[in-house]
Amino acid sequence: MDALTDILKSVQLEGAIYLNARFQSPWAVRGRYGLVSLSQRRAGIEHVLQFHFIVEGRCKIRLADSAQVTELAAGDLVLFPHDDRHVMGSDLHLAPTEAENLNSDGRYGSDDVIHVCGGGDGDVTRIVCGYLACSRSMVRPVLDALPRLVHISIGDGEGALLVRELLRVGVRETVASRPGGEHVLPKLAEILFGEALRRYAQSLPSAGRGLFAALKDAHVGKTLALMHGQPQHPWTVESLAGHAGLSRSAFSQRFAELVGETPMKYLTRWRLALAARELRSNGQAIIRIAERSGYESEAAFNRAFKREFGMPPAAWRRAAGAG
Repeated sequence: MDALTDILKSVQLEGAIYLNARFQSPWAVRGRYGLVSLSQRRAGIEHVLQFHFIVEGRCKIRLADSAQVTELAAGDLVLFPHDDRHVMGSDLHLAPTEAENLNSDGRYGSDDVIHVCGGGDGDVTRIVCGYLACSRSMVRPVLDALPRLVHISIGDGEGALLVRELLRVGVRETVASRPGGEHVLPKLAEILFGEALRRYAQSLPSAGRGLFAALKDAHVGKTLALMHGQPQHPWTVESLAGHAGLSRSAFSQRFAELVGETPMKYLTRWRLALAARELRSNGQAIIRIAERSGYESEAAFNRAFKREFGMPPAAWRRAAGAG
């Protein structure tokens, strides 16, 4: 199994909201507020990723504190990993409407639900917007590796059909609020987010920096696959350097330059992320989870876990209602 697959398996989203938006030019909207939107539906939300998928038409988008404009067309997806405030519209020189003040249009069609609308009477742009909730601590390696605005072209192929169908189901589940929706919506979101990350990783140049660029590196990518595939193995810098085909110093330097931290620190954080996932998903004894994470004592595991997640393992488990 490759490292990207292991990373995607570690991404567990805890809630999701999808909505359809329909705008007619001229229009401009300023948005964020993902955390507020999801917190109103579910308590304990720590972090929100927001995205927009252009179903029809064209528009422009930029971060609220940046002058750099990104042009979007049908089939484009833009992701905000850090819930950044942003402005989008047909004309970004217009005074933007705040997203929470948009009109609700309760029209139902055979294939869609128009949830919000705005603008004038010109060209139509249809967008699916989503808010995806997660534990920031558990997906921090992924979030830290992503820019504030991620632009991905989904296109018109089979992948685009999958994305469109996932979004259509997500919108309907959100609006219908049917029994089981709190379980279904995050699972849909994980597939969608995974597809977006795969496409983002594939689009990166070989000379880039960050976790996703490191996965493509001939030397560091091999060791990341080993750490993710065998996290319980007693890895050392020397053994990892041997698998990378580099000297200890050359490997350490290359790893730190690409990933942004030392190999051992990265491995520790990955092991703790896996432990956090186990604590939330099963009731096994903490000492057993500590041992699988490479700790000889529960006390040492408790200290490391608290440094990473801000609370000891038992409190983390109680907060998730897993035990």
